[in-house]
Amino acid sequence: MDLINYQATPIQKMSENQNNNTFFIKRDDLFPVSFGGNKARKALLFFEDLTSEKSDCVVTYGSSRSNHCRVIANIAASKGMSCYIISPSESSDPTSNSTMIELFGAFVTLCPVSKVSITIDSKMKELKEKGYKPYFIQGGGHGEIGTQSYVNAYEEIRDYEKVTGMYFDYIFLTTGTGTTQAGLVCGKTLHGDEREIIGISNARKNPYGSQVVLDSVNSYLLNKNEVPLGSEAVSFIDNYILDGYGSHNDEIKQTIRSILINDGIPMDATYTGKAFWGMKEYIYKNDITRKNILFIHTGGTPLFFDNLEDLKNER
Repeated sequence: MDLINYQATPIQKMSENQNNNTFFIKRDDLFPVSFGGNKARKALLFFEDLTSEKSDCVVTYGSSRSNHCRVIANIAASKGMSCYIISPSESSDPTSNSTMIELFGAFVTLCPVSKVSITIDSKMKELKEKGYKPYFIQGGGHGEIGTQSYVNAYEEIRDYEKVTGMYFDYIFLTTGTGTTQAGLVCGKTLHGDEREIIGISNARKNPYGSQVVLDSVNSYLLNKNEVPLGSEAVSFIDNYILDGYGSHNDEIKQTIRSILINDGIPMDATYTGKAFWGMKEYIYKNDITRKNILFIHTGGTPLFFDNLEDLKNER
């Protein structure tokens, strides 16, 4: 897979008009590898770095729902490279993503979430002792490279605004491990733009969730010799996580159904559909009106099919 010259993912207007706002969506789910998404955008840069490091296998971690693990396993398989995934046994229910991870031939090690770190260390040591040069990617594509990928995405958004004359007052997205939101905040900061970038958490709570994003922001900015930011720079909303990662309700399912019917866009109940519902709740609660709002579709299309039967019952 060679995507060095990929084109910017499209931005399109949506049918949603809550509170007389105009909604747009950036289709990172159409990023051209393994069902796209933010994990594919990040993976492209990670594999460029892996190649420069002359590594010969990759180690990462995530649950059976992980879009990140599916993408990493797919790209590794396309390169004939071994992929090792450490996965928490508490989140190991079969999904479309876990099925594809198996199809791609990745080696999955299940362990309690409390032992993920030590299991990763053990796997890295084992591979090195066998003569391999493993490359480790944090879960979700966390780290400087992950942040850079969404600084790049922010540039695509600005290019769209220049061409169309449109300006987005708000950018919403689902936020988890934090580098997707961090990259957008860094892009905004480097350009001195005045707009709100709001992450709707899919699992993590404050203050930890927002601090992880802020740490990623400031790590990146300091490496660019820029002034670090304070906590007010990160809008990390944890009001809509429900019972945590992977949990959803009937309103989320109805949101997904409505977007599919009216806009032809698939969203899943773990990430994008949950965040879009949370965004609408946030807009209502904060009385946001007559603004241009951009939602980042961060992918997860295989997970959409895991809940497809449920949507038929939503009316």
